[in-house]
Amino acid sequence: MSIEQSKSGALKKAKGFKKSKAGTYLSIGTTLFGAISVAKQAKKARGEQDTLQLVDAVVSAAAIVTGVALLVRELRRMSSDDVLAG
Repeated sequence: MSIEQSKSGALKKAKGFKKSKAGTYLSIGTTLFGAISVAKQAKKARGEQDTLQLVDAVVSAAAIVTGVALLVRELRRMSSDDVLAG
């Protein structure tokens, strides 16, 4: 097996994991972990009365909420597919 073939196989496995339930749960977790830094950014912005940083934190928080909502929707679709398949 060549290096290119092993890389290709690894990429296929990674893509398969990303579309699995476990991969989706991991994505939700890492996205929510990003919320910690956004909360710190907002707290710092309020302390410094920096409106622009606060707006950036709010926009980032909205992106996190949207991302998690999309991932949850994907999980629900996976669950409904499982019921139909079984």
